Amino acid sequence: MFDNIRSDFATHGRDWGAQGFWVMIVYRFGRWRYGVRPALLRKLCSFIYKILFKLVQILTGIELPCEVIVGRNFIIDHFGGIIISGYARFGDNCRIRNGVVVGLRRVDEPCAPVIGNNVDIGAGAKLLGAITVGDNSIIGANAVVLDDVPANSIAIGVPAVIKPRRHETIRAANG
Repeated sequence: MFDNIRSDFATHGRDWGAQGFWVMIVYRFGRWRYGVRPALLRKLCSFIYKILFKLVQILTGIELPCEVIVGRNFIIDHFGGIIISGYARFGDNCRIRNGVVVGLRRVDEPCAPVIGNNVDIGAGAKLLGAITVGDNSIIGANAVVLDDVPANSIAIGVPAVIKPRRHETIRAANG
C-alpha cells in the first residue's frame, strides 16, 4: 500500500493538495484492507474506509470505489463530477479529467469498460458498457463512447467516431 501511495504522490506532482491524490490514498487503503487479518480488525478498517470514501467523495466530487482495478501512474487531473463504476478496469499510465463517467450502460448488465495502457480521457467524456479501449488511445472531451476503441485511436463526438492516431503522435506519447 505505501509503495503505491508513494508512486501516486509522485504521479500527482508531489502535491499534497491534489484532490486526485487524496482519492488515490483512500482507494489504496480500501484495496489494502482486504488483506487485513483478523476479521474483526478488517471490519474496523472497512468501517473507516467507508467513512473516508464518503468524505473524499463529498470534498472532491470523485467516486473511485476500491473494487476498480487501477494500474500504475493513474492520474486524476482536475476534480469534480468523476464517477467510476466498481466493475471498471484501468491499465497503466491512464489520465482522466473532470466530468468523466466510466460506467454501466444498463443497470441490469453489470459490465463496465476495460481501459488499456496509456489512455487519455478528456473532460466530460462518457464511457459506457462492456467496451474495451485499446492502448495508446485518446478519448476526446465530451465524447460518448459506446463501442470498442482499438489501440492507437482517437474517439471524438456524440456518439463517438473512432479515427486512427497518426504515427508521430503515438511515438511522442510513448517517449
